[in-house]
Amino acid sequence: MEAALLAWFDEHGRALPWRRTRDPYAILVSEVMLQQTQVERVVPRYLAWLERWPTAAALAAATAADVIRAWQGLGYNRRALSLHRAASVVAARGWPEDLTELPGVGQYTAAALANFAFDRSVLPVDVNVRRVQERSGSDFGPASAQALMDLGATICLALVPRCGACPLAGACPSRGRRYEPQRRQSRFEGSFRQRRAATLRLVAERERPLSEVDVAAAESLAADGLVTLAGGVVTLPA
Repeated sequence: MEAALLAWFDEHGRALPWRRTRDPYAILVSEVMLQQTQVERVVPRYLAWLERWPTAAALAAATAADVIRAWQGLGYNRRALSLHRAASVVAARGWPEDLTELPGVGQYTAAALANFAFDRSVLPVDVNVRRVQERSGSDFGPASAQALMDLGATICLALVPRCGACPLAGACPSRGRRYEPQRRQSRFEGSFRQRRAATLRLVAERERPLSEVDVAAAESLAADGLVTLAGGVVTLPA
């Protein structure tokens, strides 16, 4: 199965910009942005980010406020602060052997960095990789990581897999199956997440009196370090 997968990837793999580099900082930026954000939205923001902050040292030298402003629109803004803190660690001490020591870097992101940047023999298992493994009943090596991700993202879809276009279909025990959604993400419209996002956008434009913003949202953002509250004024962190 692995040979068939890699042959398919050679012809159909997505030409994503972070696949053209082994720079660990650039790959870290891409992996953090891709957490819960669609690839199509990430590509232009990734390119703009690296143009503005091409190295970990450059990002570490930026203010948290500028980093938060640059992140607007990607969602889950705590990722921006984690990326900024990770860049500060790298700029000060270099890349740690245990990549999970970096702020905001869990097991999956560490494995992706290890494979894509440091050429370590480890398979990063995200939701797409896991889906292909479970449905095919096969094991794949680290060299198949990008191919598994693309197959899961474009062919072996969560609900209605495109089995007719799958290079593994001939030997796949799950061929032709359909799947029920495992969970539904809570609606963003009208949610507290939306209130937080709207409040952060306002404060990113300029500091605001607390009386002009959603107080509960501002207090929640402050608890996450995304804004500061002082003297009845809400600002981005320095």
